[in-house]
Amino acid sequence: MYHQNQEYYHFPCLCCNPHTYIRMVQNMIERCLVLGMDRDECIKTLAIHARIRPLVTLTVWRELIKENKDFFQAYFTNISTQAFKENQDLGEGNNIGSN
Repeated sequence: MYHQNQEYYHFPCLCCNPHTYIRMVQNMIERCLVLGMDRDECIKTLAIHARIRPLVTLTVWRELIKENKDFFQAYFTNISTQAFKENQDLGEGNNIGSN
């Protein structure tokens, strides 16, 4: 069953069909991962754009980590490395203008 309690969104209902709802949240989290988001960015994005309760997103996120430890270790290492490189590049860019 789908509820239309929002003007533009037609999502499965957590109460009526929890398995479908959780699967939908999992798919949305996977999309966030493809976009390189960390946990907090994903929670905020789903809360704002899909009106998913942060606690639901966090619970599904934690279960995904339990089931895919190796993937998440590699993922967190990758996004940490990217953030470090971006900060380093910004620092080098600031030094270029001061010469």
